[in-house]
Amino acid sequence: MATITSTPTAGPNRTRNRLILGAVAGAVVAALAAGGAYWWQDRDEPSQASAEDCRLAQRIVTEAAGIAAGPVPEAEKWWKETGDERRATMEDGYLGARISRYEGWALETAKKSAETPSAKDVKSLQEEARGHCVDSGVTLTLPPLGS
Repeated sequence: MATITSTPTAGPNRTRNRLILGAVAGAVVAALAAGGAYWWQDRDEPSQASAEDCRLAQRIVTEAAGIAAGPVPEAEKWWKETGDERRATMEDGYLGARISRYEGWALETAKKSAETPSAKDVKSLQEEARGHCVDSGVTLTLPPLGS
């Protein structure tokens, strides 16, 4: 009969494995919590447009104020050309949407439509649009249209 004289090997160190898995799980939870906190804080902030986009937006609204008092055919031509230019060159679509609304208001004002915005509407839109240009160094000013 043969006898076993070797020493038994040690089994898995369960305590060490649990500590390692716990540390990994803790790191994952911490990373998820940090990402969630960043998202929560940043979720309501407007996108930040480039300085070029903000300068283009200011040029458009400055032109729009003059167009709003002009003849309707000229306003319609400006509205189409400006819209095409804005869609082709402005990268921040959120800022572009605000400027597009102002373009439409300028056209409606030129047409003497009932859709002419109030000064309060323009001021509200200005604040929304300015939020997109905070980091660009450009301060947008939207002149009142019509009334």
